[in-house]
Amino acid sequence: MNAGARIQRLALIGVLLAVFWYTLQLLGPVLAPFAAAGVIAYALDPPVTRLSRIGVPRGLAALAVILAIVAALLLFALLLYPLLRVQIGLLIIRSPRYAMLVQGWARDQLTLLQEQFGTDVVNDKLRDLVSGQAASIMSIVLSTITSLIGGGFAIINLLSVIVVTPVAGFYLLRDWQVMTQMIDSWLPLRYCVVIRAQAREIDRILSAWVRGQALCCLFLAGYYALGLSFAGLDLGLIVGLSAGLLSFIPYVGSIVGGTTALGLALAQFPNWHGVAWVGAVLLAGQILEGYVIYPRILGDRVELPAIWVIFALLAGGAAFGFLGVMLAVPIAATIGVLCRFWLRRYLASPLYLDPAPD
Repeated sequence: MNAGARIQRLALIGVLLAVFWYTLQLLGPVLAPFAAAGVIAYALDPPVTRLSRIGVPRGLAALAVILAIVAALLLFALLLYPLLRVQIGLLIIRSPRYAMLVQGWARDQLTLLQEQFGTDVVNDKLRDLVSGQAASIMSIVLSTITSLIGGGFAIINLLSVIVVTPVAGFYLLRDWQVMTQMIDSWLPLRYCVVIRAQAREIDRILSAWVRGQALCCLFLAGYYALGLSFAGLDLGLIVGLSAGLLSFIPYVGSIVGGTTALGLALAQFPNWHGVAWVGAVLLAGQILEGYVIYPRILGDRVELPAIWVIFALLAGGAAFGFLGVMLAVPIAATIGVLCRFWLRRYLASPLYLDPAPD
């Protein structure tokens, strides 16, 4: 390949990447339901393929699977709605109390610092200023959540995701095999073997992560919700579900859920017995997660380091919001596979193998 052809190819790749980036920036909110539908179609393709192999038409199999998922989600929402409504109301009622507790804790800590380091470092004005901001921060958080929930644009986006995602997911799932075969036919003949091998590797890693992580999150959400509720924590259902569903971000679900649960337990229980029960539930959850759930479901199939997943999710969310979060792991898996491929090429090339000149 001459230098001119190589430059043209690199320029074409650069233009395509720039167009892709601009499209995501411009149409991010519109593309979010379709990206969610793509994730659903990718995750549900294996059961639909199995149904089609036993004689069920693929369109009917896709419709049956989508309807089953929607029905399960609706049943789950109907069963949990009364409990969530009670706990959200309880959270709103107790928010001023929690704010006062945080304010008192901050005042006590600053008083200790003032006694240790003197008034030159921590004076009375600074102590009163810091401790007095707890109620203001709590009211700002509550008003922000209320405006986000009640805002017309948020409601429209939510409705679009709820309505468009299942419909788009059905069509993508029905035509998934046709689309993948069509894309495969577009591959350049010179590099089709290499590209297919890397695509299979990406699919292996990504399918293991997506399906395995979804199962892990569901198990952990159920365990923490039930465990914290049985431990007597008033907001155990909300905290448990949040901790489990946030577990797709490594360490974030455990840290956020554990900190929140222990803080609420300290505010709720007058003695250490209730706090100890909550701590035991959290500790057992960590043991269950680290030694049972993740090794058995994910195992060693996922070659995505935790720090790489965290960075990808944060970077995707910062760049494209909800759409970026959904695309973060697939892009991270693709970049990881390509980097390992080029590293193998480099280690087998003369650039690495040729000895240094004498």
